[in-house]
Amino acid sequence: MNSLDLPGRPEDTRVVVAMSGGVDSSVVAGILKREGYDVVGVTLQLYDHGAATHRAGSCCAGRDIDDARRVSETLRIPHYVLDYEERFRQAVIDPFAESYVAGETPIPCVSCNQTVKFADLLETARDLGAAALATGHYIRSRSNGAHRALYRPVDADRDQSYFLFATTQEQIDYLRFPLGGMPKPEVRAIAAELGLAVADKQDSQDICFVPQGKYSDIIARLKPAAATPGDIVHIDGRVLGRHEGILRYTIGQRRGIGIASGEPLYVVHLDAERARVVVGPREALETRKVYLRAMNWLGDEDLDAIGPDGIELFAKVRSTRPPRPAVLRRRGGATWVELAEGESGIAPGQACVLYGDDGNDARVLGGGFIERSERGARAEAMLARLAALPVDVAAE
Repeated sequence: MNSLDLPGRPEDTRVVVAMSGGVDSSVVAGILKREGYDVVGVTLQLYDHGAATHRAGSCCAGRDIDDARRVSETLRIPHYVLDYEERFRQAVIDPFAESYVAGETPIPCVSCNQTVKFADLLETARDLGAAALATGHYIRSRSNGAHRALYRPVDADRDQSYFLFATTQEQIDYLRFPLGGMPKPEVRAIAAELGLAVADKQDSQDICFVPQGKYSDIIARLKPAAATPGDIVHIDGRVLGRHEGILRYTIGQRRGIGIASGEPLYVVHLDAERARVVVGPREALETRKVYLRAMNWLGDEDLDAIGPDGIELFAKVRSTRPPRPAVLRRRGGATWVELAEGESGIAPGQACVLYGDDGNDARVLGGGFIERSERGARAEAMLARLAALPVDVAAE
């Protein structure tokens, strides 16, 4: 076995590297080339939104494609640019906008990995005769019986496992993540050692296709209905003001709500059907149960055979939060996670990612998208009452 846990010598092993034009994927191509692998670089052109293609921190656009091409020339590896703009729009941008219209807070990076990168590009890598597709993600994979499993990386500050929970077992078996065992400073040092022009390049941002980071502008253009004005309503039914579209709000938001109040208020619910932004005190955000859809289970246990006690594990409901103790339960087709410690600001459309423990070497057990959350009994009762009232009644 070689360094990628593949049979055969490196020089007899073709590996396609997904090159975004950033330092991480460039270093992956560089170290694999240095180890003797038959490396082929592939860059996806995903969008062309004018200013976004020149913005520092964007990826898979004009300037970054040029950077990937220059790196490939330095490394002397073949490099291909594939036009995936239409596929990216259909699979990522359109669902992103539709999710906001529905009052959710989506994660486009997960959708991109699910569809464009780990489905379409993976098939392209197979067509090129590659034994594996390697990426610059900070996550680890290693053998687990007849398959491979995912684990959190050495560099906890760069942990990207939250965005990769939807990776299927078949994809995991084919993918390789050479940077999972390295801290970021070491990666940049290797880039400088290899003479790569991107050694000091700024890291890409999460929402790569949004010019100046203003996602509301993209959504308003694609889905004008999301910019429909409506009421800002207190959870107790009082109308406190007006807003210019629910797309400008997220669950848990406190600043920039657009109303003056003698008490701290947070966005606790987005009523897309009635174009209402519901606000309330912080305690109305407290959540201990989240229901999941599109569940991707990577654990060894049979998910459909979960007993009444559920499975004790650790859950992460935000990319920036550490995994917390939880119990996974499944009954009657429904899957939910009970959090041992309350979390606030949980929004539909976000991910709940599951782990074997809370350590840096924790195994990724999969996860799902949050369909809805269950608050405390008082908050749930107030939201139910508000939902039952006609808009004109709530306004009185």
